[in-house]
Amino acid sequence: MTYISAQPYLTNSWEDICYPVNPVWLSDLLPDYDIMATDRQQIIVGQAPGGRKTIFGIQSADYAIIPNVLIQEVVDQLFDEYKLQIKYTTTGEFSISIILPQELSIGGESLQRSLILTNSYNGKTPFSIQGQTMNTMLDSHSRPGSSMYRSVCENGLMGWADSFMELSDYQYWLKGSPKEKTNFEKGRIGATHYSKKDPGVRKIHHSRLTPDLFQQQLSELLTEQSQQRATLTATIYEHFQKSTANKATEQMLKSLPIPVQLAKQAYERLRFEQRLLGADASNWLMYNAVNYALFNARSSLTLNDRYKLDEKVFHQIAASTFA
Repeated sequence: MTYISAQPYLTNSWEDICYPVNPVWLSDLLPDYDIMATDRQQIIVGQAPGGRKTIFGIQSADYAIIPNVLIQEVVDQLFDEYKLQIKYTTTGEFSISIILPQELSIGGESLQRSLILTNSYNGKTPFSIQGQTMNTMLDSHSRPGSSMYRSVCENGLMGWADSFMELSDYQYWLKGSPKEKTNFEKGRIGATHYSKKDPGVRKIHHSRLTPDLFQQQLSELLTEQSQQRATLTATIYEHFQKSTANKATEQMLKSLPIPVQLAKQAYERLRFEQRLLGADASNWLMYNAVNYALFNARSSLTLNDRYKLDEKVFHQIAASTFA
């Protein structure tokens, strides 16, 4: 689950992540050797601006890398007006927020509609849109997710409750067994296998993904996702905002499924935002403080791990507020 410690960098420029990246075959590098590890046949090599050539990972022969430039070309073609926020690591992971002009009010704050895409060159974070793989989103039985951008802390907030039809469905699921929740979460960021119980959830097959096919599917999905609509997660955010956190806020942060050091940073961030906004501690500020800590702290967690923890925190806070 963990690997080299890294801290996400923040940028608003495609140039910082759209550098050359390509596969190099092990057989070309080692012509005098027989390569017996058939599941590891090519090295993914990239070179960031001003940096050295970097080996991000070793993949199977049928693995096809998704260069970030392919994403940029589709986004630039679809949207005349957008802002860009990218969080990336030197280990080759990317969280790309396309921030749209449409606004949404949560309490006294104004949030913006956004599209969050993840990608990686090291294979640790699968390509996803709004926390779902392309195959899941292309499934007609799957409900699309959403995301929102909060400028106060530059947080990208994923629509973790959007897969449910109604608030009552979500509340019922929160009371369910851990096994039921695990089955539901398959297909989120990090889903890496096919489940017979969940036939609509499949891992994206990179071996079948040509650049043209990828851009065609991405264009269709982003066009559909850019349409403004009411989301269940926004309703949950409103509930978070109205529910004041009690005096045991620090203790509750410690109970969340995040590393102890991140919980401490989240607590400090929570107090900072209270002073900044002149507001009482609420579950809304608590969730945002955790989100901020997860995506800005140095950690051995991959971006994929951080998103999975963010989702767990969201559901745990929701369960406590609806109890």
